[in-house]
Amino acid sequence: MALDGAFLHTIKTELEQIALGSRIDKISQPSREEVVLTLRFKGGNKKLLISAGANSPRIHFTQIPLENPKTPPMFCMLMRKYLGSGKLVFIKQMGLDRILHLGFETVDELGDPTVVTIAVEIMGRHSNMILVNQQGKIIDSIKRIDEEMSSVRMVLPGLAYTLPPMQDKLNLLETDSDTIQEALDKAPNAELSKALLSVLQGMSPVVCREIAQYVTRDATVYKDDLTEDQKVRLSFYLDTLRKKLSGEERAFTMLTEKNGKPREFSFFNITQYGTALIARPFDSASELLDSFYSERDRIERMKQRSHGLLKLLVNATDRISRKLASQREELKECAGRETLKMYGDLLNANLYQLKKGMDKVTLQNYYDEMKPVSIPLDPALTPAKNAQKYYTEYRKAATAEKMLTSLIVQGEQELVYLDSVFDAVSRTTGESELLEIREELAEQGYLKNYKNRNKQLKPQPPIEYRSSDGFVILCGRNNKQNDKLTLKTARGDDLWCHTHNIPGSHVIVVGEGKEIPDRTIEEACIVAAYNSKARESAQVPVDYTKARYVKKPGGAKPGMVIFTDNRTAYITPDEEMVNALRQAAIDRNRSSVG
Repeated sequence: MALDGAFLHTIKTELEQIALGSRIDKISQPSREEVVLTLRFKGGNKKLLISAGANSPRIHFTQIPLENPKTPPMFCMLMRKYLGSGKLVFIKQMGLDRILHLGFETVDELGDPTVVTIAVEIMGRHSNMILVNQQGKIIDSIKRIDEEMSSVRMVLPGLAYTLPPMQDKLNLLETDSDTIQEALDKAPNAELSKALLSVLQGMSPVVCREIAQYVTRDATVYKDDLTEDQKVRLSFYLDTLRKKLSGEERAFTMLTEKNGKPREFSFFNITQYGTALIARPFDSASELLDSFYSERDRIERMKQRSHGLLKLLVNATDRISRKLASQREELKECAGRETLKMYGDLLNANLYQLKKGMDKVTLQNYYDEMKPVSIPLDPALTPAKNAQKYYTEYRKAATAEKMLTSLIVQGEQELVYLDSVFDAVSRTTGESELLEIREELAEQGYLKNYKNRNKQLKPQPPIEYRSSDGFVILCGRNNKQNDKLTLKTARGDDLWCHTHNIPGSHVIVVGEGKEIPDRTIEEACIVAAYNSKARESAQVPVDYTKARYVKKPGGAKPGMVIFTDNRTAYITPDEEMVNALRQAAIDRNRSSVG
């Protein structure tokens, strides 16, 4: 969700409590639409991030280190000129709209005291950051808006600053529940959440849906169909929400998808998604936004950076598949090589019947009960040379068949390997994992002229889980790590698991000389099924055996092994169980450190 006016009010409160009276220590502009103010106050300092980016406009304290350009942009230099060591003297929000004004007391070019305001407008693609002087004139903005871009409201240096057009909605902090009920009654009939959205100022769709969910238990109920009891519930919830906005019992919550992707956030608990999303609590609004946007940006960055690898793998797979199809067609043609040898034998046995210049001959086939067979001849060749020609073609076909069979096996193994790399890329969660895969592909010749520009990124260790019986379960993140885990880390009596003929991670249960119980074996197989291409499937076959029975053939590509003495379990991946086993390992490691 986007940052709404209600959540911005909690940010305003947080800024007032922490930063009011602080002074600007440093101003930087890490990107075209982001500015960071380092605020110094008694007891320490904090970095205030202000973003006018269309995808993530926001304002909050941040702890994420951001890299600054070598040469500060012009807007950054301008802010330093007008705001250098300014003191934050007021923070104002326009009702519950998504506009925040930060007033800084500073001195002008003549040394006279003045107040410069940063108008932070959080409005999607229209978001902006505008410097306004004490006379209400625009000094400059991070996005200039001229007449061609907007005939309603221009934002240019020297013009008077005016607020964006305000919507005729009710401020929950200034309006009682009865007045809101009256406004709802006058509004056009619609689903309750949509009707609330049209009446309440600064409330996002997720907040309005949460209100409707509490009131009706059914998001599709229309506001004109509300019962008296439901209207009472609505008034109660609005009163509760007003208290939370005022600072009572706030519960900063982020909802993530099961793959960790951030989805929603708010200043109170969100229940409308049930167990479909995972709730994470935070101590403050800034901590929540810092985590939400940094994680979302990281996932988007990972998606962009992995796109090139996925495209390379798809192209390589297509190329090899086309080559295999051609080789298989050639192999079919080689299937008739025994007929060529038979023709040569029959011609050699009947040379006395043949003459130069014949274009064909019919002979009795002593390989097939003396049935007559017609053999094409080259009139320009002698009978002996016609027979020799068939022998030569037979030898060529036999050699081609042998070579094609080997090439087809190699091509099929390469497709399996590329499929395993594709699966590993699709499951990466960090840049270091992508780096390892890039290095692997470079070593295998798929990435030409590759240079590691991120040498400071260290490879991540295998993913660690802990079984219900207390056994450590290790899971490889990519093919190179699979090889290391299986062939170097694992001991002979450790348990090895891998999905049967399906790309996925190698999983090792560290036995430490103990007998591994069936429950742990089952949990390890679930981990293997979950960390594979068959994550969304049911009844996934998972092979398991002792690590001593797993070998790597000479010349095999990374992650490719052979094994014996195995059993196969049929497993349905269970994300909730896998997450619980992962959390158990994290908790155990923390307690060990403590």
